[in-house]
Amino acid sequence: MKHIVETADLTKTYIQGGRPLEVLKGINMAVEQGEFMAIMGPSGSGKSTLLNMVGALDRPTSGKVYINGVDLSKLNDNQVAELRNREIGFIFQFFNLIPRMDARGNVELPMAIAGVSRGQRHRRAIELLDLVGLADRADHKPSQLSGGEQQRVAIARALANEPNLILADEVTGNLDTKTGGEIMHLLKMLNKDEGKTFILITHDPAVGQNTDRLVQLRDGLIIGEKRLRDMI
Repeated sequence: MKHIVETADLTKTYIQGGRPLEVLKGINMAVEQGEFMAIMGPSGSGKSTLLNMVGALDRPTSGKVYINGVDLSKLNDNQVAELRNREIGFIFQFFNLIPRMDARGNVELPMAIAGVSRGQRHRRAIELLDLVGLADRADHKPSQLSGGEQQRVAIARALANEPNLILADEVTGNLDTKTGGEIMHLLKMLNKDEGKTFILITHDPAVGQNTDRLVQLRDGLIIGEKRLRDMI
């Protein structure tokens, strides 16, 4: 199986109050193409920092991150931004939608950044909103949508540039149990039917147990992992 993500001896240290704070302490991890996996740990374990490193949103203090075999440390800031926009989709706990844009506009945004033509953006945005069950809400702004609907728009936006890798940070954390279950079902469908690779950051054992592989993080270290079901 091809590794879509690899980290090698990954560390991240921040300076806090004039003192170093080690958040990641040497993470070695590989994620296969098509995996549906979770990284779970308590608050402060380093899981969101790890996601930021894998998502090329921040650079490590030392060690390496590879996306599809590309060493991110060899890229300049513009090249990193281009790779991130092309190869990675992001879904956040608080949706991060643009309030003044309707659902279609929010989904179109990554395509606009990538230079996709207006007509092509319109068509793909409607296709994606249809895929997540929201084609009839395309002209609604975030304030007119429920939390679950906003998260579906965010998922459609994450798929806009056809990335292979989707990173989801506490994707059900701001939703009730029923809606969270529906969102997890949608993500699993996208994993199975569209072949997308998912890395979910969570502190919720119910989310972690609903994935194929669970990596447990504590105090900046991987303390264990288990495969919950085999990939097909």
